[in-house]
This record gives sequence, C-alpha cells and structure tokens, in this order.
Amino acid sequence: MNQVVISGTGLYTPTESISNQELIASFNAYVEQFNQNNAAAIAAGEITALETSSEAFIEKASGIKSRYVVNKAGVLDTNRMVPHIAERSDDEPSIMCDMAVAAAKQALERAGKTAADVDAVICAASNMQRAYPAMAVEIQNALGIDGYGFDMNVACSSATFGIQAAMSAIQSGQARAVLVVNPEITSGHLNWRDRDSHFIFGDACTAILLERADLATSKHQFSILGMKLKTAFSNNIRNNFGFLNRADESGIGKSDKLFRQQGRKVFKEVCPMAAETITTTVQSAGLEVNQIQRFWLHQANLNMNLLIARLILGRDASTEESPTILDTYANTSSAGSIIAFHKHQDDLTKDAIGVICSFGAGYSIGCVVVKKLN
Repeated sequence: MNQVVISGTGLYTPTESISNQELIASFNAYVEQFNQNNAAAIAAGEITALETSSEAFIEKASGIKSRYVVNKAGVLDTNRMVPHIAERSDDEPSIMCDMAVAAAKQALERAGKTAADVDAVICAASNMQRAYPAMAVEIQNALGIDGYGFDMNVACSSATFGIQAAMSAIQSGQARAVLVVNPEITSGHLNWRDRDSHFIFGDACTAILLERADLATSKHQFSILGMKLKTAFSNNIRNNFGFLNRADESGIGKSDKLFRQQGRKVFKEVCPMAAETITTTVQSAGLEVNQIQRFWLHQANLNMNLLIARLILGRDASTEESPTILDTYANTSSAGSIIAFHKHQDDLTKDAIGVICSFGAGYSIGCVVVKKLN
C-alpha cells in the first residue's frame, strides 16, 4: 500500500470584504424598512416586527468580525440582500472553477508539482452551482489534468472527507497524486435577512494536494498518521434547495431553501461529538492528546472551538495551539479548517503533530492526524 503525504495547500480569497459595521448598517436599515412598511399588520398582530441587531451581538455569538464575499454590493443592498453573480455562458469558466483553479495553482506550486503529476481532482464543497457536468471535471479540464474528477458534498466536512477519498485512491494505486479543491460561495445560500444567521458565512476556496510519499519533493510535507470519518443524521442544519423544488411551486422562494439551523442544539450536540472523534482518532494513531501541538479546527464559531479544545485538553487551548481565522473569514464551510491549516503550518518544527478537524451539517465530522516531515 502506497504511503501518502499532503504536499501542498492553496487559498483563494475574494477581494471584497464586509465588516460587521457595514453588515449591521444594511441589516438594520432593512429591518426598519420592513417594520415601517408593515406597521398596520404588526399593530394588528398579523406579522411579528423584526428586531435590529448589533456588532456586539455578532461578535459575542460567533467571534466573527468580517467576512470575504465574491460580491459586496448585492449583499448590502437592502432591496436585494443577495450577491450579484452574473450567469456565464457554457463556453466560459464557471465562477467556482475560477476560484478552484486559483487555489489549486498555489497548492501545486507549493508542492513543486505540475498538472502532469496529478491524476485526479475532487471538488468537495457544501454547494455546487450546477448538477452536471461535475464541477471537478471542469476544474480538471481548466488545469490540464489528464485523469478523472468527481464532486462530493458532506457540507462543512467536505474537505476532510475529500482527503480520505484522495488518500484511498493513492494508497490503492489508482492515482499518483490527487487535488482536492473546496470552492465555497456560501454567500449564495445564506439568508441575509435572518438576524440569527446573516453574519455567519463568507466565501473562499482552498486546495490540498495529496501524493505518493516516494514521489513528493515539497518542503511542506505532512504524513497522515490517522483518520476518522463520522456521520449522524440531524435536521438541525438544513437547506432544502434542489432540482425537485420546481415540482411543488408552493415551496419556491421559501426560507427553507436557504441555510437554516437551530444553533443552540448544534452547539450542544456537535461539540462533544467533535471532541470525542478527535480524541479517539488521536488514540487510534497510537498517540496521546498532549502530543498534539496544533488543532486546525472547523471555523464556524469561536465558542464552539474553545469548548471543543477544552473538552479534549482539560484546559483552554492557546491561540498557537488552536489558531483562529474565522474573525476575518467567518464560516467558509468546508474551507475553514483548511484555511487555518494553510495559514498556520509553516511555524511548526519537524515531527510536530497536528489535527485537522471539520464538523457540521449531517451531522458530519472528519478528523485527520498529521505529522510534519520537513
């Protein structure tokens, strides 16, 4: 069985960012406009008045201070509150393809590889902009990779599940190297008019190159010491948008066709699941949790990450042990833990051990234990 290493990572960050101050100004303007337009119905008890929000509420609830988006103007327009993303012709690269190619080129450069060295592309993300042809095949074509590609969706855990699929392909000899890309345009599925969730998400794309250890030449190699995937069905995070919506016109445009969650239940149920999965994965690799020097956790909520680290370690983790990027990126779904890994790995010394862990809708949890090789 071939040994596998992670030899390169890449990150595409949109050029536009929305601060909490900007977001709140737009949201509160919408709330005031809604309440004014529906004053009579609100007074009659037919409609519930909307409640304004604040920067302090957002930061206390999530730890998020800003988020990158592919289009800022559309989100902040109180008459729209949806990003402007123009449709492209079938002959043009899709926006997800453009994002993935940018991140992939960084990962290839960091790994010291070219498209000719790669045999497969996995597009692992929480939302695909179309059903077919597969986004991965378009990305494969754009990069000039001769091999195969496929899409997969395990929501916020898509990247770690993609790492597992890539590792299996390399171990079995199906591929020499596999590129896993995670283009997340979460601004498209977010209800920007929902007080409890409008601040949660941001857009980004990450890329991870995995390859046979005997072929790797990168200065940024990590061996994979252990991995565990876990799913447990839950409706507490859900999005009902899909091609069958057109079969029942009554549901078109309803709020359940966008992201929705029962945040308190998610917090209560997912945190212990994630902590247990990390602990058992580390132990299965023949290690103890006190040997882990870095936790690259899913970047959804700062309070969740603080609690998970506390449950694992029996104490609070330092910012070096569990780095945070969600303050400026917000929740980028599957890309979050990989952004943290990409940005906070070079300071580790040889043989340092870390854990990449994602968790989210499904419920789904993916945990990868890695060791820095050089």
